[in-house]
Amino acid sequence: MEAVVFSGIQASGKTSFYKERFFRSHVLISLDQLHTRNKEKRFLELCLELQQPFVVDNTNPTREDRSKYVQLAKGRKFMVVGYHFVSSLADAMLRNEVRQGSERIPEIGVRATAKKLEPPCFEDGFDQLFFVTLENGCFQVEERFHEVR
Repeated sequence: MEAVVFSGIQASGKTSFYKERFFRSHVLISLDQLHTRNKEKRFLELCLELQQPFVVDNTNPTREDRSKYVQLAKGRKFMVVGYHFVSSLADAMLRNEVRQGSERIPEIGVRATAKKLEPPCFEDGFDQLFFVTLENGCFQVEERFHEVR
């Protein structure tokens, strides 16, 4: 089974990527949809118990934020794949401006996430790692590999 953990600032394309690449195969776990950490935790536990592939679609800007998902999934023998969404703050702010209603994130929130953003690495526990950029409305996905020392 596969657990996918997204990371990246708001409006970097995470949810659109989920819809394009994982909608038909993986359950979505997102605070935007579930609204509380308790619901998120219960939903995650159910996916793990049922061996259901899932995607965690949150900003997960720090290693600590990602580690709870990685460790729980590894404990249930899931393959854990990270997707990091690379976006400049300026580009994310432009995309955020066209969002409507509650989907639009206050600028201060986007900036706060960008300040604490730590790109993921294999030391975080990922089995595979990809970096994603959005170019001319298309996702470009680049696989990262373990460094040979």
